[in-house]
Amino acid sequence: MTRQLCEGSFHLVGGEFTHAGAASSELKAILTGLGIGTDLVRRAAIATFEAEMNVIIHAAAGVLNYSVTPERIQIVVSDMGPGIPDIGLAMTEGYSTAPDWVREMGWGAGMGLPNIKKNSDRFRVESVVGEGTTIEIIILMKGGDAGEGE
Repeated sequence: MTRQLCEGSFHLVGGEFTHAGAASSELKAILTGLGIGTDLVRRAAIATFEAEMNVIIHAAAGVLNYSVTPERIQIVVSDMGPGIPDIGLAMTEGYSTAPDWVREMGWGAGMGLPNIKKNSDRFRVESVVGEGTTIEIIILMKGGDAGEGE
């Protein structure tokens, strides 16, 4: 059985740009407090921020769950949004379905899913049009470096 270092969740509200980045910043602080290496913390923060922004931009609401073990950081983001009709197309850098008003704010450049994949060791997207999307991000610790004895 794998030892859990920590776990938790954040509730995300669609359209709430004033709190954009709060969950990823808090997770970054938690991971840093656990003594996880800066490269792993950076990758987790980038992937989490991109997933968090996707919920804020596209969905009514969502939840970000995370768990940290000596072997990996796992982040699962599930939303109640429109779903993704073509995941392959959505994975194309620069492809965006964000409305113009979101782009005018500087968001929705179409780099979210590609950046999440780039910063993950394992990445999975499941989506049902009209119901929502779930993204799983796994970042491996590369030898169990979690700051605590094994």
